[in-house]
Amino acid sequence: MLYKKGNLTNETLISLYKKMLKPRMIEEKMLILLRQGKISKWFGGIGQEAIAIGVTSALTKDEYILPMHRNLGVFTTREIPLYRLFSQWQGKANGFTKGRDRSFHFGTQEFNIVGMISHLGPQLGVASGIALANKLKENKHACAVFTGEGGTSEGDFHEALNVASVWSLPVLFCIENNGYGLSTPTSEQYNCENLADRGKGYGMESHIIDGNNILEVYSKVSELADSIRENPRPILLEFKTFRMRGHEEASGTKYVPDELMDAWAAKDPIDMYRNFLMFEGLLTTQIDEVFRNEITNEINENLQLAFDEEKIISTKTKELSDVYKESIYQEVTSTSETENIRFIDAISEGLKQSMEKHDDLIIMGQDIAEYGGVFKITDTFVDQFGKERVRNTPICESAIVAAAYGLSINGIKSVVEMQFADFVSSGFNPIVNLLAKSQYRWNENAAVVIRMPCGAGVGAGPFHSQTNEAWFTKTPGLKVVYPAFPYDAKGLLATAINDPNPVLFFEHKALYRSIRQDVPTDYYTLPLGKASLLKEGNDITIITYGAAVHWALETLDKNPEISADLIDLRSLQPLDTEAIYTSVKKTGKAIILQEDSLFGSISSDISAMIMENCFEYLDAPVKRLASMETPIPFEQGLEQQYLAKNEFEAALLDLLEY
Repeated sequence: MLYKKGNLTNETLISLYKKMLKPRMIEEKMLILLRQGKISKWFGGIGQEAIAIGVTSALTKDEYILPMHRNLGVFTTREIPLYRLFSQWQGKANGFTKGRDRSFHFGTQEFNIVGMISHLGPQLGVASGIALANKLKENKHACAVFTGEGGTSEGDFHEALNVASVWSLPVLFCIENNGYGLSTPTSEQYNCENLADRGKGYGMESHIIDGNNILEVYSKVSELADSIRENPRPILLEFKTFRMRGHEEASGTKYVPDELMDAWAAKDPIDMYRNFLMFEGLLTTQIDEVFRNEITNEINENLQLAFDEEKIISTKTKELSDVYKESIYQEVTSTSETENIRFIDAISEGLKQSMEKHDDLIIMGQDIAEYGGVFKITDTFVDQFGKERVRNTPICESAIVAAAYGLSINGIKSVVEMQFADFVSSGFNPIVNLLAKSQYRWNENAAVVIRMPCGAGVGAGPFHSQTNEAWFTKTPGLKVVYPAFPYDAKGLLATAINDPNPVLFFEHKALYRSIRQDVPTDYYTLPLGKASLLKEGNDITIITYGAAVHWALETLDKNPEISADLIDLRSLQPLDTEAIYTSVKKTGKAIILQEDSLFGSISSDISAMIMENCFEYLDAPVKRLASMETPIPFEQGLEQQYLAKNEFEAALLDLLEY
């Protein structure tokens, strides 16, 4: 192995050795503890230390780095106290996830590290979002994110690189090509000679680096990091290396040919570098022994601190309270005159006024800039706010949601427009596994609003008509808002943007241009989780939301003799259970009307909650009414047959007669 010192000082050369030695010795200790049953799992990075240490050392401590399972050297080079790492691996309170996540699945703003999730790919999109925030702030920061060669097969890899290239984001995409994705060799992972060659397809600079040569890693990455700080752009780095342990210890390495293992053992990054330093006269056996004794003592002292720490204890109340970041509602009342506007105008106006209020708020979505979005909600926005804040995106929902999360981590709010709510399925993973779990996992909120144009009634067919709120009301950590009127839409959107938690904001397409209302012209807010009582009566409670609210109003207008409480939920998570229970206890009967199909829907949960909490007040079974258990058809007659609208009146009258 050829080592080139360049202009590196002797102090730096020795420092890099010590930085590599520490994670190697920690790992060797962890393997002993694993066999003793004192930790539950271990993902070994033995043989890959030069990459983590070299990359981390090339970045400043205030630059974000996003490591993977085998990057212990990132954490030790950032000088995280070892007892905190050991506590993390034992699920104790001095760790970073309060016992809620294991091993390296954690992040820490204190050390500017963002931990990965097991789905691997979204990590890259998060880095693109962090880099976008750096670019917008003009702080001249680089960002580095790791993945393995197996992770490059995921769609998120390609989406993240494409976004970073199109937007010229200052991020280093670091591939640790260690030969195997778990047990699958590279020959079955990709069909090109070098992964770095993929950079050409994205118009991206790329480099191949000997991942076992600490000086090559450190020198090259330092040079590139300096370059992208001054000239923002993404760079793809492929580090050729090998892991000497299994994917995790239970996996073993039987699938690796002995000759391959022997060849890479001879290239051990620490052994080779130690020999080089000794040849240069910078290291002796005695000095090396001193280093090892110092590290051994540090490991043992910190391990004892972790062992002595009490087992973590929590309560159900504490666990539940940490799912969402505390949100303090700030009421802003209107002081202006009103104007009679459409639902779509209220959304546009609320979004624009929030952009004016939050001068760093970013909107991202397909065709939202000059074109104004497919529904023209952001028409003219780019003239007022510019393309830095009103950003057209490539067609890659997953990477954009992940990037929105990265923006939030780096202190910038964002609103993501799904062109249609149906397309959110392509961004489902980062919503439910990054945004939703972030606060609970590592105390990091996700200030992201995802706008969801949804619903049937406009002949858009199976791929543009879903009202898929139940996908998200099921997921702890998400808030779900679904207004039915312009006044509510504008005020709730402002509050959703102010909220530090991720919010799915559903906007029914059929209401966009069909519903009008007098709406204040200035900025105002409305609380999430507070239902609206549209009509009051004594005979029955109608619970509904979205377009179905208007179906219920039409039915009641047609049947003025019906005395009903009509509850517009407005917010599905949090849900105004008090309003529901109060009404049902008064009327004794309840019918839940929704556009979504029935099974597994929000109405099922509301019905069960009423039965559990109001059973003794009921004079009839709770009735649920929903659309057919089919995809949504295109043809007008079939679509009308699909919807629950035409069946509501009969169901309501039947329940009243019970």
